[in-house]
Amino acid sequence: MTATIDCPQETEVLIVGAGPAGLLLATELRLAGVHTVLIERHAERPGFCRGFNLNARALDLLARRGLAERFISEGWQVPQAAFTGLPVPLGLDGAATGHPYSLGIPQTRVEELLEAHALELGTDLRRGHELRSLEQDPDGVTAVVGTGGDSYRIRAGYVAGCDGGRSTVRKQAGIDFPGTEATRCTLLGDVELADPAALPFGMSAGPGGAVLTIPRPGYVRICVEDPRPPADRDTPVTLDQLADAVAGVLGRRVELRAPRWLTRFGDAARQAAEYVRGRVVLAGDAAHIHPPAGAIGVNVALDDAFNLGWKLAATVRGTAPERLLASYHTERHRAGEQLLDSTRAQVILGEADDRLRPLTALLTRIAAHPGGNTAFAETITCLDTRYDMHPGTAHPWLGLLAPDLALSTDGGRTHLAALLATGHGLLLDLSGERALGESAAAWSPRVRTVSARCREHPELRALLVRPDGHLAWLRTTEDEDEDGLHQALQHWHGVPV
Repeated sequence: MTATIDCPQETEVLIVGAGPAGLLLATELRLAGVHTVLIERHAERPGFCRGFNLNARALDLLARRGLAERFISEGWQVPQAAFTGLPVPLGLDGAATGHPYSLGIPQTRVEELLEAHALELGTDLRRGHELRSLEQDPDGVTAVVGTGGDSYRIRAGYVAGCDGGRSTVRKQAGIDFPGTEATRCTLLGDVELADPAALPFGMSAGPGGAVLTIPRPGYVRICVEDPRPPADRDTPVTLDQLADAVAGVLGRRVELRAPRWLTRFGDAARQAAEYVRGRVVLAGDAAHIHPPAGAIGVNVALDDAFNLGWKLAATVRGTAPERLLASYHTERHRAGEQLLDSTRAQVILGEADDRLRPLTALLTRIAAHPGGNTAFAETITCLDTRYDMHPGTAHPWLGLLAPDLALSTDGGRTHLAALLATGHGLLLDLSGERALGESAAAWSPRVRTVSARCREHPELRALLVRPDGHLAWLRTTEDEDEDGLHQALQHWHGVPV
C-alpha cells in the first residue's frame, strides 16, 4: 500500500499495529460501521512466520462471524491441544467446542486472511506509517504518525494499541507493564538440515539438555536454550551460534544451513496494569507478554480483539451503558492473568529439575484420566473462559461462550453461531410464544430477536447472547422471570431507545 500524506487525518478509531489483534479489531469495528484507520510501521509483512496454530477457542470465536471456514479450509487439523511439560497428550474430543482440534496454519496466512476481510469491510490500512507520539484529552486523542521522512497529525476518538510487547501506545499513554524479567533465553532458527536424519522431529535429548525440532514445509524450526544470552537480547543471532548451542546440548555437530529466520526469545511475563486508560485501549501483546509455551499468543490476541470490538464500537456510537468499555479491562485482564499463570506453569514443568518430579507425576495421572484430560485441554486453550454476568444465575452455561446450538427457524435450519455474524447482540426466543421479542423491541437494532426451536435442549426458553458470543442471560422451563432479561439488556446494551 502506498503511503501518502494526503490521507484523511481524522477518524473515529485509530488502531496501531496490523497483527492479528489489530486486524480482527478493525473488522469488528467496521462491521459496526465505525470509521477505522489502521497503521502499521512495517511497509511489508515480515518474511518469517512466528507461529503455526489456531486453537479451538479462536476457531469458535471466528465461527461467530462466519470466518472460521476461511482458515479451516487451508489448515491441517490435530485433535490435541498444544501443551508443554507433560508426557500425556491433551485431546479435544469431548471438549466444549465446535472445533475439537488445533489448526495448523501459518500466522502469516492468518494475517493475510484477516487483512483481506478488513479491507473488504472498508478499513483504511496504512502500511509504512509509524506512531511517533500521542496525546489524549477528554474528547479524543491526537497522534503524530511518521511515514518515511514526513509526518502528519491524526485526530481520533479512541486509539487502540495492538503494537506488540514494546508497544509505543502503551508507553505514550503512561500505562505500567509490571511482571517478571526473563530468566532464560531460547534460540530459534528456521533452517535446513544438511542431513535430515541427523536431527529427528520432536525432542532430541543429549548430555546438555534437549533440542526441539519442528517440521515445516522445506525446512525445520529448531529451538534450543541459549547458553550465553547477551545483555542486549536484540543482538542478532548467527547460524554458528545456533549450531554451537545444538552441539553443546547433543554432544555432536549437526550441520545447519540456509537460515530463513534466526532469533531468540525469553520467558518474561508481563501484563499491562490497565487495558483501558481514558481513550486508549490495549490488546494482544501490547497488553501482555508471556512465554510461548502452549502456542497461545495469536489465539489470545484474537480473544482480546473479539471482546473489545463490540464494546468500543458501542462506546463510539454513544449507545454503550456506563462502564461497558471498562468491562473490557475487567474481563480480559483476569483472562490475561490466567494466561500468564498457564504459560509460566508449562515452563516450570519443562525444567529438568528432579524436585518437580512428584508434581509432574501427579499432573500426569490427572491428565491420563478422561475427565482430567478434557479439563486440562479446556483450560489451556481458554475454552473455559467465563465472564461474570448481571444478573447471575446458577446455570452452568452463563458467562461462557454460548454453545453453537442447532436451530430450526421459519427460514429453515441454522446454528446459533450463524445468527451472530452481523455483530449484533442476539435474543433467541425458543418459547414459541414470540412475546419476548416485543419486550426487547426497544433495544433494536442493537439486539436482534430470532424465534427458533431447539430439539436438542427442549428445556431452554430463551437466550440473550452478547455480540462476542458469551451468554448473558437465559431462561429455562423452570424459570419464568422476565425481570432478569430487562436487567441484562440494559446492563450490556444501555437504555432502550
